[in-house]
Amino acid sequence: MNTIEDFVDLVRDELGLPVTTETIGLGFDQIEGWDSVLLLVLLTTIERETGRRVSLPDVLEAASLEQVYRLVADDPAELRR
Repeated sequence: MNTIEDFVDLVRDELGLPVTTETIGLGFDQIEGWDSVLLLVLLTTIERETGRRVSLPDVLEAASLEQVYRLVADDPAELRR
């Protein structure tokens, strides 16, 4: 996962959520179709796709998909966007 666009594609493809780079910063409660179980599915998917473990407590503290992305971004330059 190299860019936020890659992350958005992953969320759309794997979770079936209608997110875009413009809406990725919305709170979870503002995402159409969001369910808290999807956070666990996303965590598992990220770990499978990246081959890295992700801290569940850190992910649970995230308030948006963008914050989840910032926890798992491969490229530190992406974190400054």
